[in-house]
Amino acid sequence: MGSDRLLLTTAEAADVLGVGRTSVYALIKEGQLRPVHIGRSCRISRAELERYVNRLDAPPPAVPEGSGPRRPTPVDQPTLSTPSSGRPSVGC
Repeated sequence: MGSDRLLLTTAEAADVLGVGRTSVYALIKEGQLRPVHIGRSCRISRAELERYVNRLDAPPPAVPEGSGPRRPTPVDQPTLSTPSSGRPSVGC
């Protein structure tokens, strides 16, 4: 893999991060990584990988005092969209 390439396959991105390809797909599904779609290909930019790693290094945001966990409302619950293929959409 050339270090000068801007877009990486999910397998190459997994190698750069030192995780499995399944973990990369999970990060995409969770919205932690934003893929680039070119035709039917799913790629992840080096800049996106760097953004993700930099966010891991950042301290967590301060939580205002008195704001504990809240009960989820029906609006908070995710929904799966089903494209015309009949399969749930997962991002890549």
